[in-house]
Amino acid sequence: MNPWLSLLQQHRIIAVIRADNVVIAREMALAAAAGGIKLIEIAWNTDRAESLIPKLQQELPDCKIGAGTVLDLDMAERAIACGCSFLFTPHTSRDLITKGLENNIPVIAGALTPTEIVTAWQAGAAAVKVFPIKVMGGFDYLQCLQPVLRDIPLIPTGGITIENADKFLEAGAIAVGISSHLFSPEAIVEADWTTIIARSRTLIQKVQPFQRS
Repeated sequence: MNPWLSLLQQHRIIAVIRADNVVIAREMALAAAAGGIKLIEIAWNTDRAESLIPKLQQELPDCKIGAGTVLDLDMAERAIACGCSFLFTPHTSRDLITKGLENNIPVIAGALTPTEIVTAWQAGAAAVKVFPIKVMGGFDYLQCLQPVLRDIPLIPTGGITIENADKFLEAGAIAVGISSHLFSPEAIVEADWTTIIARSRTLIQKVQPFQRS
């Protein structure tokens, strides 16, 4: 198994951060890391993501900081140049996957249907982001995909909660991406980072049975 897939199996959780204020985005990342989350995705449309990613890489040496919501080659090139550890895209683009392969950066391409998922995998995606999973029935949909797509590492996002994260792993996901259900809007507004840390710890405990060293 390649290092990226081993990393996913080891940690299972990707915290997805999107914020209009870079200070808040940084605090969100620090809180998630303090709660034990090691894989952190900064959406590229986050305020000053290009400077935040390398800053977090320095501040959180035990974490891998990636870029998300990467839509085109310009975004990908800038994200790679600023030192991101992985790229998430909401769609499947052969050009973006090729750019990642050329730079030894895992690209997790977004897809939804079986045809899209297989297309992304055959194009060289390091894993496939099944997004938005909620509208397709959640982990029931993943269970339907698993028997025929079991060789493709799937990362569902869009509807993952602290309560159901383990259900997706039981259904065959290699990892899950979680955003608003971890970074609750109320806690963000109140700058209640202690709550975010506690929620991160609870999430880690939920998925610990699936983590492999």
